Amino acid sequence: MKEIQLAIPVFYPMAGALITYLIGKKSREARNYLADFIVVSEFFMLLYGAVCLQGTESILEGVCGMGLHFTMDGFRGIYGVVAAFMWMMTIIFSREYFRHYRNRNRYYLFQLITLGATIGVFLSANLYTTFIFFEIMSFTSYVWVAQDERKESLRAAQTYLAVAVIGGMVLLMGLFMLYTSVGTLEVSELYEACRNYPDKRVLYISGSCLLVGFGAKAGAFPLHIWLPKAHPVAPAPASALLSGILTKAGVYGILIISCYMFYGDTKWGSMILALGVVTMFGGAVLAVFSIDLKRTLACSSMSQIGFILVGTGMQCMLAEENGLAVHGTFLHMMNHSLIKLVLFMVAGVVFMNTHQLNLNDIRGFGRKKPFLHLTFLMGALGIGGIPLWNGYISKTLLHESIVEYSGAPIFVFVEWIFLISGGLTVAYMLKLYLSIFWEKNTDAAKQVEFEGMKKSYIDKQSMFAIGASAVILPVLGMTPVKTMEKLAGISQGFMLMHEEPHIPRFFGMVCLKGGLLSIGIGVVLYLLVIRTFFLKKKAGSQSYYPDAWPKWLDLENLVYRPLFERILPFIGVFLCRIGDSLIDSIIVLLRKTLYKDCKIPHRTGSLPKLDAVIGTLLDKGAVYLKKREESVSYRWKLGRKALERRESRDMIRFSLSYGLQLAGIGMLFILVYLLL
Repeated sequence: MKEIQLAIPVFYPMAGALITYLIGKKSREARNYLADFIVVSEFFMLLYGAVCLQGTESILEGVCGMGLHFTMDGFRGIYGVVAAFMWMMTIIFSREYFRHYRNRNRYYLFQLITLGATIGVFLSANLYTTFIFFEIMSFTSYVWVAQDERKESLRAAQTYLAVAVIGGMVLLMGLFMLYTSVGTLEVSELYEACRNYPDKRVLYISGSCLLVGFGAKAGAFPLHIWLPKAHPVAPAPASALLSGILTKAGVYGILIISCYMFYGDTKWGSMILALGVVTMFGGAVLAVFSIDLKRTLACSSMSQIGFILVGTGMQCMLAEENGLAVHGTFLHMMNHSLIKLVLFMVAGVVFMNTHQLNLNDIRGFGRKKPFLHLTFLMGALGIGGIPLWNGYISKTLLHESIVEYSGAPIFVFVEWIFLISGGLTVAYMLKLYLSIFWEKNTDAAKQVEFEGMKKSYIDKQSMFAIGASAVILPVLGMTPVKTMEKLAGISQGFMLMHEEPHIPRFFGMVCLKGGLLSIGIGVVLYLLVIRTFFLKKKAGSQSYYPDAWPKWLDLENLVYRPLFERILPFIGVFLCRIGDSLIDSIIVLLRKTLYKDCKIPHRTGSLPKLDAVIGTLLDKGAVYLKKREESVSYRWKLGRKALERRESRDMIRFSLSYGLQLAGIGMLFILVYLLL
């Protein structure tokens, strides 16, 4: 039993997904209840594992070649519980959200399979197991983005899948290099193996490959392009999981690289820190410009991932003194997951009732809806870093870790970018909050319709899912020492921190100063920038939010699509044509110069018998029909064609492309043999 007990929460929802799919073909209601039962039981299963199975390992020998290795510790247990909690709430919310959707059976199937794969990532004890479930998670979550099968959805899903596949291939290449170099992929052995490995250049190359693979899923710049495209078209419950959990699977991998391969490495830490600063600030700027509710939340996710990467970089920079960075990184991961769960479900309620996401269309929807107003406010205050809410605690720890490092003047710049990014967060959340819950729609009839939806806009199950998720945010923020710091202390061993942490006075003026400064910057930016430049006046004193972001400034369309659809294929075809024809050209050159091929004779004895008979008959027929003794010799023409065919066959047999084709077929047979 010990060998499989940690594998049960991984494969249990996958098996349940198949049963749910089959039952759904007969009864939708039975399918919904079964899906609810699976995610609730999965939550309690992981809760039991996090409490009672600390230090347990499970190894499935021989599975997928190298076997699958799972382990349970504080970090893995807590994040497994967070993931299961989010799945539980989104599945409950999905019942109302998908009431009028097509392909609901398919949605539940891939929702539950992805749950198992995500738990497999978080419980993985080696990078090989991480990779297996990471790729399963990427492919199954693709269906979420393409769920409604509209043109925009399919294009966004194509982008998501392309980033996932390319990132996965680079990740696999990094795993090959790492295993060849240090001889292990076990996470617990990586620290000693990498510390004692003499050639750091190899580790930097393999680590960079791993960073590309995990960073693509995390939504780090410049691989963030799928985030703003996928979230507006994906169903809201799926968006909550894409933003809150699947991005953290990428962060999980980045933490393994940074903490186990490059612990205390200032060069690697500087790179991760720079990447985090750009992602943090860039995502916040994109969110300020956005006028789509879910796109704004998606860009916000990119920005918050940047905050987490800043904490990860500071862990490497501070080495043994990294307590604040360790706790801040973990707590901001957890807080962001819980906050985005609330915000995306509220966005789902808005979309369910309006079928719109543009701020100009949904303006005023939240007026006279106190439940929706309060729950959205909990999420907005949390992500804005307002004191007494959970986001303030984790952002304070991250800020103090930057202040603690006084290695170079550049960190003054980093600190200010951190504070300004926090201010931008406050600014764009103010824009969302005021436009949806305080401002009125420019269409008076639509505003009357919105205000008439006092009770009918949401059912009790959805209210429970959103309300239970929202109440956690202030509870954590008001009891940071008893709740958040204890959770961070349980998880810190995963990031190689074992000493007692220094707990700052969160509500003392030293800590409050940074948070209040960010809030002040955010209010000023909202009043002076958003209200001035991003709120235009129409005739009749009506205002609207313009789409001010330049259409051409799209990294996907500006760089990636031209690169992968035109430039790289052209270069690849050009090089392959050269490689394919090089040997053939050398052979032809030798035949025309050194060997001097003989011309094809008028009569050839090598003519196949069938061609000779046909050619003779055609020659006689031509002479008879034209009543002449001489005519063009069809026999000679057929002989020449036969010789040309023979030469072509010989050239194909000895060409590079023919050899590659045979080699590929051979490798395919070998692969089939190994799999069977």
